[in-house]
Amino acid sequence: MKILMVCLGNICRSPLAEGIMRHLSDQQKLNWEIASAGTGNWHIGKAPDLRSIAAARAMGYDISKQRAQQFNHSMFAQYDLILVMDKNNLKDVQALANTDAERKKVKLFLDNDEVTDPYWDNALFKPVCQQVEERCMEIIKQLS
Repeated sequence: MKILMVCLGNICRSPLAEGIMRHLSDQQKLNWEIASAGTGNWHIGKAPDLRSIAAARAMGYDISKQRAQQFNHSMFAQYDLILVMDKNNLKDVQALANTDAERKKVKLFLDNDEVTDPYWDNALFKPVCQQVEERCMEIIKQLS
């Protein structure tokens, strides 16, 4: 299984989802490939937001070595499942799809809800990290 996590800038939510899902899937010996990307290009090559790194570290995950990349059309072919953090990400990623098969790969990370972007509120990083961890555990149960 190859899963891509997508948010706006690839420095807050999707790096958390990538790092947590990779760690949990490795613990289960699932041999999954997990990555993340952003719909925007502002942070390409940069590490995750320090607040995401700290929130992840406090829960036992190291996301510090990840680097931001921008979502592009070739990623439809690279990944089996593309999980986006909010409805704007969903719209932006689906707009790049050329086929129904590509569009069907794209789903909201939280099924019918959005992961709040913590970028503008320091207090949101810990609860977002906990929410992402819970959902990653659910996804692993559903897909393994």
